[in-house]
Amino acid sequence: MTDSPFSKSLTDSPTQDFTIDPRGDESRDPVGQASELEKKGDRPSLDDQPWVDLRRYDQSDFDRGQPGWMVILWWLVQAIVFPLSLHNMNSVRTGLLRLFGATVGKGVVIRPTARFTYPWKVAIGDYSWIGDDVVFYSLAPISLGCHCIVSQECYLCTGSHDIHDPQFKLQVAPIAIGNGAWVATDCFVASGVHIGANAVIGARSCVISDMPAGQVCHGSPCRPRRARQMREIS
Repeated sequence: MTDSPFSKSLTDSPTQDFTIDPRGDESRDPVGQASELEKKGDRPSLDDQPWVDLRRYDQSDFDRGQPGWMVILWWLVQAIVFPLSLHNMNSVRTGLLRLFGATVGKGVVIRPTARFTYPWKVAIGDYSWIGDDVVFYSLAPISLGCHCIVSQECYLCTGSHDIHDPQFKLQVAPIAIGNGAWVATDCFVASGVHIGANAVIGARSCVISDMPAGQVCHGSPCRPRRARQMREIS
């Protein structure tokens, strides 16, 4: 069994940013280019020859970290046991993850519909929460600190592809989320991204570059907006 060659990330690199150049150069702005086409009444070409040849795709050098039988066994366990476990059976789910090589701290909460591609490449710190339908696409390591929250339907994607390669070569890079950070619902976190300790990532943000510690960040692409201020506990 092989992994799907289709990327979960369309970025060229974790730091790629398609924004208008402050000097007025819109050559890298696809939205600006599309607007110019609409003004001229033109439509984009659909029938050009493809620049990639997926028949030549090869990921034979990718290391899944475990033999094929272990990968298949984990996928069966995840497909059957995880979703059928009761909502409050966190110890069962964390135990299964540890059994398959994940590093999971104490007091961790993981919802039944969370998904982990390769648990042996995942580390979750103490008292962290993983929400419903969160996906850890862990082709490369994914690490969470302690007291982190990854809310429902977030997608942590360590895989991408080289868009300049006619063979669409697989590229992977780790994701790290610092202590006390919150990634709110339905966010996409790209390969190679580090989110600093105590940062907040607003709902439905697209995080394609590092986010600083202690900042409230949001948007697509995600950007730091303001410092996170905490009230004192009385």
